[in-house]
This record gives sequence, C-alpha cells and structure tokens, in this order.
Amino acid sequence: MANYAIGDVQGCFNELLGLLDRINFDPTEDHLWFVGDLINRGPESLRTLEFIYQMKESCNLVLGNHDMHFLAIAEGLRRPFKNDTLQELLESEKLTIYIKWLRCQSLLHYEKIDCEVGTKVYLMTHAGIPPHWSWLDALEASQEIKETLSSDNLHIEYLKNIYGNLPAKSETNLNRLDRLRLNTNYLTRMRFCKVDGELELKIKGTIDDKPKGFKAWFDHPLSIQNENLHIIFGHWAALGGKTGISNITSVDTGCVWGYKLTAFRLEDSRVFSYDRIN
Repeated sequence: MANYAIGDVQGCFNELLGLLDRINFDPTEDHLWFVGDLINRGPESLRTLEFIYQMKESCNLVLGNHDMHFLAIAEGLRRPFKNDTLQELLESEKLTIYIKWLRCQSLLHYEKIDCEVGTKVYLMTHAGIPPHWSWLDALEASQEIKETLSSDNLHIEYLKNIYGNLPAKSETNLNRLDRLRLNTNYLTRMRFCKVDGELELKIKGTIDDKPKGFKAWFDHPLSIQNENLHIIFGHWAALGGKTGISNITSVDTGCVWGYKLTAFRLEDSRVFSYDRIN
C-alpha cells in the first residue's frame, strides 16, 4: 500500500490518468491525497470529478479555491468567470450529488503514515498553514468551516460571504462570518503573509515577488511545526513544486498552465510527474 499526494488537477483528466498509470495506482491498495482544485481551467472538469467521485473510498481530499468557486456558482451565488470550464459539470444530471459530496469535504486532512524513516504526521491543506496557528487553531478553524459548509441551514450564508480580502489577520473581536472568511482565505488562497498571519492576497508570483514586509507563509517559523510533521499543499503553481524546506512539500506543478501534474509518495518522498498533453 502507498499514499500519493497529487497536485492541483484542475480538470486535466487525461494527465491524471497518465499519472496514475505511471505510479501503478491500485485503488484496492493505494490511497490518493488530492490537495484541492480538482476542477476548473482545464478541459475536463466533469470527467475529472466523476472519476474521483467513483473511487472516493480510495481518496483523501481537501477543497481548494476553485472547488469553492464552483460550489458558489452552483448555488447561484456567484457568476462564472470568462476562463472557467465548469459549464458541462453544472449541466450534469448528477450535479446535486457532486455538490453534496464536495460540501462534506474538509479544508484540512492529517494522518499518521509509516515511512521509510519512521512514522510521520502528514497534514494537507490547499494553500498552507499560517505561521501563528497552533494545532488546535488549525483543527478548530477547519472544523468550523466543514460544519458550516456541510450544513443545509448555514452553507448558503457561508458561500455568500467568503469572498473578499478582509479581514487580513486574526483579531479577537472578529464576528463569525469575518472569521470564516479569513480562515477560508488562509486555507485556500494564502501565499504571502507576515509572521502574525497578516495576509497579502493580491500578489501571485514567485517567492521573489514578495511584497515589502511579507514572506511566503512557509518561510516563517511555523507554530504548528514539529520534527514529525510534514505539510503538503498546492495552490501556488509559480513555485514549480519547490519550497526549499524538506518537510513542507508543494505538489502544484502547473499542469493546467502547460507544465506537469505531480504525485508525491508519502512513504519515501519520491516524486512522479506527467507532462501536460496539449
């Protein structure tokens, strides 16, 4: 049995099939960890989601910003963007099933894995973990979002109010919706921040493009970090899969932008990639 973390698929269905063939994936033995952004921008959002849903018992996944964008559109709360590739999915006869399934997913997943070098705790989110969060902070934030998004009574209010760049950091007097928006931004949109968690969400380039006073979130000392913890994330294709930190791994290698789809095997840290087909 092996566990593979796979970067942002974003509807690149044929590349996903090619990558799974390359790693000899066996759904009866192996597990896939998807870091979010399963759909959108690539050509096959519907086929990608159908395929992952069919083997969902062999998958761990967290939601990314494109998955949240899809849910908001599907609920009539947001208009599609020009470059979205969601229409076929939105017209699917199984749309309600996929919406309900995605709404029940988390923004954070963690698990102990027996590796060649001993047992590690792997923690996966789409964008990362802000430097000021403890384990308890991360778990409480992700649990509150999951409970709200999966609630038939609360998810509409949540999806209607998660968009925006403010508040930019944690404050003791934040109301519930502001807290949910900020924590959603941490887990699905974050790239640059300050050590206290203040976000800068407008810049989307490489590490060298960091705004004055800000760093990549993983370049700060992380309150959550310990020697047995390994963080996996996606979202930031401009990194090219490189963080320069051995226990923080980026698996978004920009397949939808013409580069590669990547899988990272948790047991031995081996990396497998499959080139964008066209």
